Amino acid sequence: MTRIDASQKTIPHLFAWRAALDPDSIALLVKRQKTFQQVTWRILEEDVLRAIDLLAQTGVAAGKRVVQIAENRYEWIVADLAIQSLGAVHVPLHATLTPVQQAAQGIDSDPCCILLSTLDELNSKTLTTHFHSLPMVTFAECNEPGVIQWPAALSHADAERGRVLRDAWLDQVTPDTVATILYTSGTTGEPKGVVLSQGNITSNAWATARVFADQEEEVRINILPLSHIFARTCDMYVWLARGAQLALAESRETIVDDCQSVQPHLLNGVPYFFERTIRTLHGLGIADQPGILQKAFGGRLRMCCSGGAPLPDAVFDYFAGQGIPLLQGYGLTETSPVITVNAPNASRRGSVGLPLADVEVRIESDGEISARGPNVMQGYWRKPAASAEVLQDGWFATGDIGHVDNDGYLWITGRKKEILVTAAGKKIAPALVESLLNQDPLIAQSIVLGDDRKYLIALIVPDTDQLQARLEANGLPVDAWTGPVLNGAVQGWYEQAIRTRLENLSRYEQVQKFCLLTQGFTIETGELTPKMSLRRAIITSHYRDRIEALYAS
Repeated sequence: MTRIDASQKTIPHLFAWRAALDPDSIALLVKRQKTFQQVTWRILEEDVLRAIDLLAQTGVAAGKRVVQIAENRYEWIVADLAIQSLGAVHVPLHATLTPVQQAAQGIDSDPCCILLSTLDELNSKTLTTHFHSLPMVTFAECNEPGVIQWPAALSHADAERGRVLRDAWLDQVTPDTVATILYTSGTTGEPKGVVLSQGNITSNAWATARVFADQEEEVRINILPLSHIFARTCDMYVWLARGAQLALAESRETIVDDCQSVQPHLLNGVPYFFERTIRTLHGLGIADQPGILQKAFGGRLRMCCSGGAPLPDAVFDYFAGQGIPLLQGYGLTETSPVITVNAPNASRRGSVGLPLADVEVRIESDGEISARGPNVMQGYWRKPAASAEVLQDGWFATGDIGHVDNDGYLWITGRKKEILVTAAGKKIAPALVESLLNQDPLIAQSIVLGDDRKYLIALIVPDTDQLQARLEANGLPVDAWTGPVLNGAVQGWYEQAIRTRLENLSRYEQVQKFCLLTQGFTIETGELTPKMSLRRAIITSHYRDRIEALYAS
């Protein structure tokens, strides 16, 4: 059942309302034992009510913080809704962070309880050393003394006690009540805890749902981590607002198979995912087949939405050519997250769309984008100075540079803090140059550098499938690019690719020198954030010798 009723202004009210509308309809599709099983709203609500009772017994109460470290799973959703329905503050940490990073963020939030997904996290000495005095709940079965096992404990919890607690909180919670603390990825500095209220999140979910209100939707599939605000609002809370079915993909490796099983109508993703999909189809030699993209995603896909990073025009064009709109949006953790979005009936290639109905956008004198609306955060957790730096009179300074065209569409041209200033004083947005380079089939990833230097250089991660295919076609060994001196033919291919991709940029925005890397930038090496943004300082540190060689040669 799809019904838009924005009078539900908090997550507990929204969930209670949605569960009561049509309790026996399907809410979730959850993969268990390699098969997607249906979960109704009634079953989901009963599990949430039992989880409320369970968490209350561990000391969780209104205003207290609960840290959760888990990959996407059914228990993640149940735990979040239970935490919200108790009035506690959910602090989900990215499962891909190192234990040291998780411990630092967990300590900063001052939690009352820790929810862990796997025994690996439970056995982490870093985590247990810092949180040994706190109640620990694990979603996995274990025999560790003092650790609460979620499955067993949930089976003994009382749903009616949970309902009493939930109903009492429904009379107290307001849109200003703190709902969650989310730690930023920290691309340029120490991660900060973003404090979002109930009203911040629900207003953004309702406004986003309205953009797509005319689109029929039965099944959306979640492939992004729910610990990130993009998936949490645009998959989970928009799902609550619309009342459709939400399927949880098992993992990144199973997405294609999962789409074949659930045949989704909508999918949210980051540009990296959509680029990787196209590269995979090219690698199989089937990318040019009509309808192949629709077939890969299960046959019923009506649209995809992209966020988290700039969407290359070539990716947009490929999806459009395959008959699937790929709609780019824009936002930040601090804005819950959506500021602007392209709609099915109002889309402009290359832009990040129009502002949501309740969000204002303005461009400051230096080109920085500011936003104001009910979605803007309350501030950074226990960091008043940092909060005051970006919040003024309700306006949030995004740190992004852009412009608004005559029709109101927003265009992003770079990051204020990532603007390079060359030795000649020229200001360059590296993200723009990188997005153009990454459109070439031979290039999987790139980073452009040149701050205080005479010219730009690039570290390039080749698309190994494309490169090896070209090497074989030219009778060259597949490892001709991995030695200390780049093969002349390979050098020429990449020089030509760089010239072609950057031909419309100014002279000082051209990449003068480059080197090829034998491994990609990853989350595991710390070179990418969980939303796949480049951590420039870390990459620069890892490849300092290569960088200096490019400037010395």
